[in-house]
Amino acid sequence: MAIEAAIPAETAAETTATVLAKAGEVPIKAEYLLPRAEKPSEKPSEKPSEKPSEQPSEQPSEQPSEQPNEQQPSEEQPSGGQPTEQNSTEKPTGKKSGQNKQRNKRNKPQIARDRICRHVAIDAECPQGDACPNPHDVAAFMATKEPDLGAQCPVFDALGRCPFGLRCRFAMAHTTEDWKQVVDEEKAARAPAEPVRNAMSRDMQIRLRKRVERFPRTLAFDAAWQAEHGRGKGGKSEETEKIEETAEPDKIKKTEETAEPVKADETEQADRTEADDTMKAHPAKRQRARRVDFRGKTYLAPLTTVGNLPFRRVCKGFGVDITCSEMAIANNIVQGQGSELALLKRHASEDIFGVQLAGSRADMVGKAAEFVGRHCDVDFIDLNLGCPVELAFNNGGGSALLAQPRKIERIVRTMAAVVDCDVTVKFRTGIRAPDVAEKLAPQLHAWGAALGTLHGRTRQQRYTRLADWECIGRARDLAAPLPLFGGGDVLSWEDYWDHVETRRQCDGVMVGRGALIKPWLFQEIRERRVWDISASERLDMLRDFARFGLEHWGSDTIGVANTRRFLLEWQSFLCRYVPAGLLEVLPQRINDRPPPFVGRSDLETLMASHNAADWVRISEMVLGPAPPDFAFVPKHKSNSY
Repeated sequence: MAIEAAIPAETAAETTATVLAKAGEVPIKAEYLLPRAEKPSEKPSEKPSEKPSEQPSEQPSEQPSEQPNEQQPSEEQPSGGQPTEQNSTEKPTGKKSGQNKQRNKRNKPQIARDRICRHVAIDAECPQGDACPNPHDVAAFMATKEPDLGAQCPVFDALGRCPFGLRCRFAMAHTTEDWKQVVDEEKAARAPAEPVRNAMSRDMQIRLRKRVERFPRTLAFDAAWQAEHGRGKGGKSEETEKIEETAEPDKIKKTEETAEPVKADETEQADRTEADDTMKAHPAKRQRARRVDFRGKTYLAPLTTVGNLPFRRVCKGFGVDITCSEMAIANNIVQGQGSELALLKRHASEDIFGVQLAGSRADMVGKAAEFVGRHCDVDFIDLNLGCPVELAFNNGGGSALLAQPRKIERIVRTMAAVVDCDVTVKFRTGIRAPDVAEKLAPQLHAWGAALGTLHGRTRQQRYTRLADWECIGRARDLAAPLPLFGGGDVLSWEDYWDHVETRRQCDGVMVGRGALIKPWLFQEIRERRVWDISASERLDMLRDFARFGLEHWGSDTIGVANTRRFLLEWQSFLCRYVPAGLLEVLPQRINDRPPPFVGRSDLETLMASHNAADWVRISEMVLGPAPPDFAFVPKHKSNSY
């Protein structure tokens, strides 16, 4: 994308302009403001009955689209949500949970009623023959198939062939008149041999489910730990005891290691012996392992749901250095759950990539880490100690581990012992009070961690209030020589360099919500200037995401539906961006809410809408028409913006 307009640093630093906004509001120039109106109640928005006859113009608009900045709750991270008309009569239960449990489930992709055998769809012979449960009648399938969504197939353009054949929603781009599939040899030759790595085979999934896959390093370390510290105990160092003095005992409950160790049968004993022999025979193997120099690099945070592979590819296009998978549950990986194993995939463009694991048991996290280190191409494995969601917290994982420093020590030491890549740790300042980070940070290096990343909020805060960067600064000084990254509220290059260079509060910044709102933030950080990106350039970015999504999830009906759903989940963040040219004072602050405003063009106004129906309209510009009964409500919502 070409940069149409750039705002110099002098203008970006201006703070003396006349501001008409209230406290906590984005300061927008008066000529773009609209009269304030009462906010309508939230309702699951259906697809608009009338589709726009053409794409919104880039010409200046006089009227905004419907409710251009009506607050629509979303996300795993903060979202601006107000009680809906439906739940306002319910008894108050305190702060809202992160998950939007009232959402309409109809936006989930449905398998088409008229199907065809996947082998026949690509001109291949079906191995089941007449016993195949799917139809083989190509003419009947094509007669009832929904119309194509476009004349070009993104998968065919990237690979020179389409593995979905006739099932593809762009099938005519690679299908002859007699329903045969076309292969472009030139494109196929240029296609990367392995564009996506870490894809687990069906055989590997079966090995995990049947418990055939072995974890000799984890078993060997676990046996050594129990011999030194006692069976079922974490063992305490002097420093760990000091941390535990302030831990909350009521959070330890069932998260103590109550599970009985697996009995050491002959096979497991052999595994342990094999692991011991391997480590003794190859003492230099771990020293030769590739190590990452994290300092000075930009880091895209692991983001549940929205931090998928296509989104990470978009961010790589804007120059981010380090990417990480969505949070994967250790138990689910060890049990071979397909949805969890899919989170381990890495695109070839991700040159520094890690996998984030969450769990409450050292043996399970160790096994998952050993599996990832053995079968996946990763540069580091991250331990999640920051997830505030109840599902993880109530099971003793995520931020609940902050109350149990001796268990953290055992998990980190186990991970460092069983993998040859770096181990990193992401954590919060505490659970209820910021009383853990400054005691935990100094211990991580001795336990084997290569990097710590600290979100400057407690678990109870989630994403409300401002991040405590003073706490991050103190923790960074205590963590040395371990590099420590900070995180929280960074939405501009000024914020980034202020924390890294001016105040020296961290060795780098992990960017989460800021990247979801404006992925081009990484380019702004590198170039140290504000990019007043145009609406057409932002639409091009969405086209890239749609193309990446179809390559990743598929170009058939299910793949298109998945791509649309994840695009809409992301749009619940993108709509919070206020164009730089509309601001009275730069930069935009992440927790400030915009008053009603109109953009410089119809498309810019549409992109600022918090109405989910407008998000569906935007998705139709890059993915074609949505199904007639399509509806969308974001997966997550909470009480913060």
